[in-house]
Amino acid sequence: MSRTHEASEPTSRPRMPVTPEDLEDVVRQAVAVLRRAPQERWGEKAGSLEWDCWETVEHLADDMFCYATQLAPHSGALNGYVPFLMTRQREGGPNETLHAERDAGVDGLVQVLEASAGLLVAMVRTRPPETRAHHSYGASDPEGFTAMGIVEALVHVHDIAAGLGVAWQPDAGVCERVLRRLFRDLPVGDDPWQTLLWATGRLELPGLPRRESWRWNGTPLD
Repeated sequence: MSRTHEASEPTSRPRMPVTPEDLEDVVRQAVAVLRRAPQERWGEKAGSLEWDCWETVEHLADDMFCYATQLAPHSGALNGYVPFLMTRQREGGPNETLHAERDAGVDGLVQVLEASAGLLVAMVRTRPPETRAHHSYGASDPEGFTAMGIVEALVHVHDIAAGLGVAWQPDAGVCERVLRRLFRDLPVGDDPWQTLLWATGRLELPGLPRRESWRWNGTPLD
């Protein structure tokens, strides 16, 4: 294991919360990257995924929408996911609640992502911290769902950027905050972005093989 990712001592810095502003910033940066992408490459596979770049943006938008709607019922959706009908556009494609209108082009696709992320931002701003809602990795709170939305955006834009041939380098600070919220048993290391990619099975690090399976812990810290 490299010195950079050695977990000998936990960080002594206090944990900074993950905020809706963090999510807004990440999505804003992602949208700027996606708008610069070559039009002819949207049918390329997104990194190591079986979906193409268009489908992966749809999946990301669907994640944001579903996280927002889990928090929306005042009683909290604690017994399962809100039962929206999910469909596939093709065999092997993502099974989603949302799909973007193809005739609207990439601008429309990006607008679907922005709208879905905006719903999640609005929801986490208006729900009290004690709100709990179902997730398959454990019931979570508004901050947890914010962090989940950010991780989805960070790693899936990484996948999409690989397929589109564009650069994607998110802020190290937000990577550290979501690592410490959702991957609390892992060392952050000197490069939180590389640690997050390793934690989500995207790459290997010196002395750390690529993870074949992984999951975060979104349960409330209290």
